[in-house]
Amino acid sequence: MQEISPHVFIETGYPGVTLGAIAWAHGLILVDAPFRPDDVRLWRTTLLNMSGGVDRLLVNLDAHFDRTLGARLMECTVAGHEKMVQVFRDRPVTFKPQTIETGSEWELYNGLGSVRWAPPEITFSDSMKLFWDDKPLILEYHPGPSPESIWLKLPEEKVVFVGDTIVPNAPPFLFCATILDWLAALNLLLSHEYSDYTVISGRDGVVTTRDIQRQAGFLEIVDSIIQRAMDDKIPADDLEKAIPDLLKHFEIPAGKREHFWMRLKYGLQHYYSNHSKLRSSAQCE
Repeated sequence: MQEISPHVFIETGYPGVTLGAIAWAHGLILVDAPFRPDDVRLWRTTLLNMSGGVDRLLVNLDAHFDRTLGARLMECTVAGHEKMVQVFRDRPVTFKPQTIETGSEWELYNGLGSVRWAPPEITFSDSMKLFWDDKPLILEYHPGPSPESIWLKLPEEKVVFVGDTIVPNAPPFLFCATILDWLAALNLLLSHEYSDYTVISGRDGVVTTRDIQRQAGFLEIVDSIIQRAMDDKIPADDLEKAIPDLLKHFEIPAGKREHFWMRLKYGLQHYYSNHSKLRSSAQCE
């Protein structure tokens, strides 16, 4: 576990997502959860050794399986964007993890068992402030990677957790995305407002301005591919032909090429399908 600011910690040692823990006098504010039951138990044991009050609040930065499969096992109140509620309503009450080939991290592991979801009990629309200390913690809505994506911001500490807004060193998750909103969020991170912030990716800990710029550049390329495909009305399956060139933007770890290929294939095809329908609806109005 790494302390990036007084009482603000991150953990990148578990598969899935970057975890956060903010140890305040009132209790612990946690950012996302491990997806493997054994990792949840180990993470909870680690948290017992942290100072702070007895209360616990888990903030899910979006509804992605990698960060929500283990949420119920954390056994604490969950907060998230109000759109997460509908996402969980659309999921089966009990989920038996099987390989569905979206390119998510949880698909690389066995033995997850049956999962019962933990929908957020505390929700908001645009922003919400929490005062568990003499300094505020702000949850803000920043769609782009998904319709329910949020950031957790600590203005006094100059720290912001941005979830999948930045996925460094790997293809981002595109299947629920809206690239124009995503680029707007990245441009905000590149603005003066965040020039002195430590930015925490939901996938690889602390990121740099260069990481943010590279994410934006990659999304612009993807958007161009999708827009041309929609203009030419090509079949969604044909988007797979673009994957070899897209993968050249990453240094792919050994054994991960097929997994990253599947992530892009699933993401491109679903993005294309979702936004083709939106374009058709707009043209009919």
